[in-house]
Amino acid sequence: MATRRIFGASGPSLKQSTWTSQAPLGCYQRRWAQVHDLRFLTIHPRHNSVHEKYKEKLERKAREKGLNSVDELKKVYTDKIDALRKRATVPGANAPLSEQSPPTPEKVDSSVPYQAPPAPEPQQHPAQAKQYTKASKDGVKTLSSFIDVDKTAELPHKEIETIWRLRHIRDPQSLCAVMQTDNYRRIANTARKHPQFILPIPREGQGAEIHFLQWTFPSPTTTTVLFTHLAEFKLRGEFAQPHTTVTHHLDLADSSGLVLMEGRVTEDRGLTVDEGKWLLMCLQKFYGFEAHTDTARVNEGRRKRLMEQFSGGDETFKVEELLEEAEKIP
Repeated sequence: MATRRIFGASGPSLKQSTWTSQAPLGCYQRRWAQVHDLRFLTIHPRHNSVHEKYKEKLERKAREKGLNSVDELKKVYTDKIDALRKRATVPGANAPLSEQSPPTPEKVDSSVPYQAPPAPEPQQHPAQAKQYTKASKDGVKTLSSFIDVDKTAELPHKEIETIWRLRHIRDPQSLCAVMQTDNYRRIANTARKHPQFILPIPREGQGAEIHFLQWTFPSPTTTTVLFTHLAEFKLRGEFAQPHTTVTHHLDLADSSGLVLMEGRVTEDRGLTVDEGKWLLMCLQKFYGFEAHTDTARVNEGRRKRLMEQFSGGDETFKVEELLEEAEKIP
């Protein structure tokens, strides 16, 4: 099956590409949207039933105030009416979401399918990072909240991995993995250079859906990745809610040579666990890929260039190339 670009009618079509065997199953998405003809709504405005209902009372009130019409009455109470409307405004319900704090990136032009982001602020080097305190780990679970770290550190690698996977087996929305410390460090080094990036999820018959990722380093023993729908991030900025959160625990990195990863895909946020695994696989391709052949080194160079273009806000960044690299094996 072919994929196509869905970011805007004005954008160029994606290069036809084959749906790989690694694409997650269950990629169908239901859409319940109504389409209204704005020309009809403009030419045929809805009947102002509220005004008609209180027309006689408004006219009587105008006469009591010594005014000639309801329009004059409105002018007299303009300030009061505006104040009441402002107080009753609820962004997303009876007012546009733009009533909220402006999103980041600011001034997103919806007339273009994709805009390269501004260059992110460089991450602090761990040695220069803020001193770790108990308050800084709030909201992020430590490894000790899952297992007995001291006892686990004495076990062989196979047993550590078994215990870790059994610890998460009951949660159908969970993501977990065990990786070698060297692999993690390669990923983390790239993450500090490129703390923000986007990754695609191919959707059968619907093209590709783009997701925004952010790396954070809340403590010396934890690293977290947040995945958010790009459309929501462009709309809400820092107020956007991630649909998937993944944390790497480094407590055993030196003693056992292992980094334990755990995460969760939030239910009813438009993403399946299989699609969450696809995002992690793509993250590995771009952040932690280690080339051993000439072909793999060419792919590694292309992915590195895409990340540099994105981080630098380069307008030559192309989503088509991103999708092509994400679907490659390896």
